[in-house]
Amino acid sequence: MTDTHMPPALRFMLAARRSELAGLEGLAQTCELVTSISRLVHVLQRERGYSNVYLGCPDAHHLPQLDALSAEARAIEHQVVTFFQGIDLEPHAASDRARLFNRLAFVMHALDELPGLRRRIRDQRLTAVDATTALTRLIGGLLAVVFEAADTAVDPQITRVLVALFNFMQGKELAGQERAAGVAGFSAGFFDATLRGRIEHLVHGQERCFQTFIEFGENDAATLWRNQQAGETTAQVSRLRGVALKTSESQRVDPALSPMWFELATLRIDAMRAVETRLAEVLLQSCQASIKQARADLENHRTLLNRLISLETAGCLDQAVLFNVQAVDLDSPPQDGLGHHVGRSVLDMLQTQTQRLMSANDERDEARKALSERKVVERAKRLLMDEFQLTENDAYERLRVSSMDCGQRMVDVAQALLDRVAARSVRR
Repeated sequence: MTDTHMPPALRFMLAARRSELAGLEGLAQTCELVTSISRLVHVLQRERGYSNVYLGCPDAHHLPQLDALSAEARAIEHQVVTFFQGIDLEPHAASDRARLFNRLAFVMHALDELPGLRRRIRDQRLTAVDATTALTRLIGGLLAVVFEAADTAVDPQITRVLVALFNFMQGKELAGQERAAGVAGFSAGFFDATLRGRIEHLVHGQERCFQTFIEFGENDAATLWRNQQAGETTAQVSRLRGVALKTSESQRVDPALSPMWFELATLRIDAMRAVETRLAEVLLQSCQASIKQARADLENHRTLLNRLISLETAGCLDQAVLFNVQAVDLDSPPQDGLGHHVGRSVLDMLQTQTQRLMSANDERDEARKALSERKVVERAKRLLMDEFQLTENDAYERLRVSSMDCGQRMVDVAQALLDRVAARSVRR
């Protein structure tokens, strides 16, 4: 018996489950996209780091290694672009994905510009700062895609993993930027006030990102990260960072520390890739498990409802009742009609399904809260930068100091600032 022969209430019930399944299948594609982006971000971070070395010390013996890193990145770029091009862009398949598609458009444009950027790096027509800025912009665009994926996910468990992965990837990116800043400072023999502030800003940013990752990440990834944090590489990076923050124009260090810093920072970042890979694996496993469960639930519902209608047609029931999904073997018909297997009415089942969806929404919203708070802080930081001509470091520091002085969370201070500016605009 097809769904069209069912009473309308039951047909809509099944339609709700089919819609949920369709959303999960679309989300699975997004999860594959995120996984491929994490691979691309990692190889671009490595290429950016070695580009700094080459531009800082333009020696021909650096070129083979840089070319090898670029070749590795191009291979993964091709895979990612192929995946992008396979995404269904038709309106019926693209609801609520406008922001995600805008992010993808930016990334596609930046990838088109990448071959020219690589040529300019090899021709020494860019400074290390300019090359880093350009590659950081591309990596930031890729991370923004992951952010949008996390912000639009419909499944609470998958949302949690996406939030954990995004924050870990962002922390790893800040570690990459710290590596570049450290190379510049050690190569010069000292860190000026601006560069010291930059290092401190990047360290604080990493701490925030990794704390959120720990909050939402699963146990194996969190354990792997804690073990890395307790390792010798992290300790050596911390010691060199301490040396950097004590330098000044009158208290210089040997520029030979620059390659040592680069090597240690690279070891630390490469080790982070293992955590990132674990999170990506959990993400895909969560997608597959959710889809499998949704399909099973849909088939169970259809089997139950068809059996119910058959019993009603045969005159076995006086009112609409359903088997308890958890208590009955659907492949074995109950003895003596419904017997003791009568568990819930259609209304009971509808209420249970509604409560499950509401609970899932609450869990998803809790995970998304971390992303929403990040947006608020970033908006407030941008406002301060524009209004007072501050650097990103100074804007963040102003928010941080205000937060400490008021005894409030930074997000609350940021929101209060945004509210004041909005109220001032209305009065005008």
